[in-house]
Amino acid sequence: MHINILGFAIPLFVGFILLEYCIAKKKGLQYFNLHNSIANVSVGIAERLADVFVAGVFYFVYDSVQKKYGLFHIKSGVFVWILLFIATDFIWYWYHRLGHDINLFWMAHIVHHQSEDYNLTVSARITVLQAVFRHGFWLILPLLGFNAGMITTILLVHGLYPFFIHTRLIGKLGILEYILVTPSHHRVHHASNEKYLDKNYGDVLIIWDKLFGTFVKEEEEPVYGLTKPLNTYSFLWQHFHFFIELYLAVQNVKGIKEKIKIVFGRPDKVDPSLRKKAEEIFQVHQNQIAIDKPLNRYVVWQIIVLLISLSVFILLESYTSVHIKVAFSLLTVLTLINCGAIMEQKRWVFYMEYIRLAVILYLPFYSFSYWQLKTAVIIFVLAMIISYYNTLQKSYYRYVLK
Repeated sequence: MHINILGFAIPLFVGFILLEYCIAKKKGLQYFNLHNSIANVSVGIAERLADVFVAGVFYFVYDSVQKKYGLFHIKSGVFVWILLFIATDFIWYWYHRLGHDINLFWMAHIVHHQSEDYNLTVSARITVLQAVFRHGFWLILPLLGFNAGMITTILLVHGLYPFFIHTRLIGKLGILEYILVTPSHHRVHHASNEKYLDKNYGDVLIIWDKLFGTFVKEEEEPVYGLTKPLNTYSFLWQHFHFFIELYLAVQNVKGIKEKIKIVFGRPDKVDPSLRKKAEEIFQVHQNQIAIDKPLNRYVVWQIIVLLISLSVFILLESYTSVHIKVAFSLLTVLTLINCGAIMEQKRWVFYMEYIRLAVILYLPFYSFSYWQLKTAVIIFVLAMIISYYNTLQKSYYRYVLK
């Protein structure tokens, strides 16, 4: 049986998150907000799902680039692995730094910095676009001559470490503070305090920040999140708000040269007032009414089911048809949008439930050969929806909208 062992990463990471939560709760530390954590995990679910489709593509690209354009053909060895690790970390530093300095890259990276909490769930806030951008930077490695197998292996190993530095439970680590990116260093990076802005870009090694003048020690208590808080749990808006703000900023200037300056300029060159304008255009706001425990349970259970099903989906991806992969992906994204909409108390979430129902019905029936039975089931479901539409809508809104 051929399984993808990366499917085990999800329960492993969830286990560490629950452990951190239990320790923080036992110590009386308010490090977790339920809705922020759901928003964080939702972004991570989408990225893990997308990785099922793109991981093989990146391997193929690395392999092709190395074979056709590689300056050398580097063979495996202890020294070579160490060199590859250092090169990967060095490239990450510059990718990360440019991700904060250039609007085009910040557009993808901003999602990672939106959370006003700081715990292990924040490590999940990696968007698909961000993953594509950084893989583009890592194309330097096959050009140098490292083969695709080595690159993908080192990226997996290198990618594990940052998960564990997104925590407030671990203080300073003595001599390791001079070598590694510690939780203390990375707390600085996620802070919106003026003295901490655009500092500590390293991923594993802190030496690059010290070498290039971007290192700052953690002193005053960090305040987490963006300098201008996003104030929404919307899965879609978290991903696309800066796209809209950047578009509006480009529209506000004349001439190609000035527009290019905006796209490739620093984020602080985008007028902060454009956030409000974008929110008004798309009618985005965070509902301030606290939603109660039953509704929280509805959202939480959807996330739990998604985490379990995604883990199984990744484990067995080689046995899954393209149709099922696409349908499962669509259902997952719809559910993530649904959870954000419920936390935002959006009335259109009721219609989202119908779309999800259609996808759910498709999953077991798409390969079913008896088209007459398929048609009968679809007609029956449609008849029930039409007959009880008003009753269902009132009952749903009574439960979901507070």
